[in-house]
Amino acid sequence: MDIDTGTTELLCTVKDGVAVITLNRPEARNALSDQMRPALRAQIKERGADPEVGALLITGAGSAFCSGGDVKGMGDRSAKKDMSVEDRVAELKWQHAAVTGALVGLRKPTIAALPGAAAGAGLALALACDIRIAAASAVVSTGYARIGLSGDYGIAWLLTRAIGPTRARELMLTAERVDAGRCERIGLVNRVVPDDRLRDEAFAFARSLAQGPRAALHSIKDNLDEALHIDHATAIEREAERLVRCMRTEDHKEAVRAFVEKRPPRFSGR
Repeated sequence: MDIDTGTTELLCTVKDGVAVITLNRPEARNALSDQMRPALRAQIKERGADPEVGALLITGAGSAFCSGGDVKGMGDRSAKKDMSVEDRVAELKWQHAAVTGALVGLRKPTIAALPGAAAGAGLALALACDIRIAAASAVVSTGYARIGLSGDYGIAWLLTRAIGPTRARELMLTAERVDAGRCERIGLVNRVVPDDRLRDEAFAFARSLAQGPRAALHSIKDNLDEALHIDHATAIEREAERLVRCMRTEDHKEAVRAFVEKRPPRFSGR
């Protein structure tokens, strides 16, 4: 099913419980434009709330994932120049939180499929997803230092949690290009696949998660998020609470029946 996003710069389809969101400016390496950004924010919110959707897969058209912000337009936004620093900060805070913040907060599995370059805000978008699958030819770069900027979309927070503070500092300060093989070695992406297999393998992965036990996956994400800032005793308590709730779901009961009957479970999301 095709979803009307309000612009040709962002495509969205829903199939087998997976919402495939495609950044569609291949001629600009899918840079985030003034038309694409609000459409992306809306689709993350709407597909996240859609009961027909069990997982989100974000990718880019053509040979890039997302090259970040539209650098060509950065110096030509006269209306923004008249805003106070405080107003501009508030605007950016809201805009960025509604994209990467919304993805981090989403309780459905999220997957980024990188057919090529992911830089700056594009890398932040990929990092905000639970899983990153990259084509063998993909490269990433924080990019900000190259254009005299410090970072946005929460990239420092996201990158530090993905690869640790030492590597994050290196990639932020140098803005070096990192190939897919090294990305996999340092944990920046989960897996690397042949270029011509990326879309099929990423969709198959997303579909397997979309058809999984939704309440359990929700709680798993809660447990993993909290693990970064609570002590072990609190983690045990929270896990126990969520486990008991999951034990009362139809999906858990179906999984037990399937185990006894030696067949794959058929989860319903209940």
